[in-house]
Amino acid sequence: MTKILIATIYSYEPIMAIATKISADRLILLKDKNSNDKQKKSIELVKKSLGSVLEIKTVSIEVYNIVAIAKEAIKIIDLLSDKDEIYVDITSARKTQALGLLFGAYARCDRIKRISYVTEEDKQVISLPKVSYNLTSAQKRIVEYISKNNIRSMTDFSDDVDVSRGMLYKHIKELKDMDVIEDTTEGIRLTDYGQIVVM
Repeated sequence: MTKILIATIYSYEPIMAIATKISADRLILLKDKNSNDKQKKSIELVKKSLGSVLEIKTVSIEVYNIVAIAKEAIKIIDLLSDKDEIYVDITSARKTQALGLLFGAYARCDRIKRISYVTEEDKQVISLPKVSYNLTSAQKRIVEYISKNNIRSMTDFSDDVDVSRGMLYKHIKELKDMDVIEDTTEGIRLTDYGQIVVM
């Protein structure tokens, strides 16, 4: 079993703390597509300090596109072996990047061993709750259908998702309340959260 740490990076200290604490075997660092000097220096320090004892890979991600970051995190997780023990750390980098990684981890919650955050003051590792997207099978079918089709009204798709019209209205209301879908001038659309849920 390989212990893999997936983490955002801006400063190197949190990476060093969590990688050491869990005895990571591999490290996957999510960095800005256009890294600044501080981030580049932090990556160099991590590689210099840990590169001789564990494999380190960097993956470029967007700065503010939470959905794209979540997709990249899910892609990374899906490529790892089921035998791997996967840890996620969201301490370093921009908040949007940390949230994207967190939401990606939630989308693959069953694959994640632990999600952590390292405190700035004393470098204590805090375990964060693992949350999953709990949609019913009917809600999942509705969300998947909306993701692939242009929906102007609910009558457009009640037959296609195999849900009675009455239940469809109920599920649509629940999905709107959960902020998974929204009404727009073009029709019913997935929110950013909805796009992550369907991954």
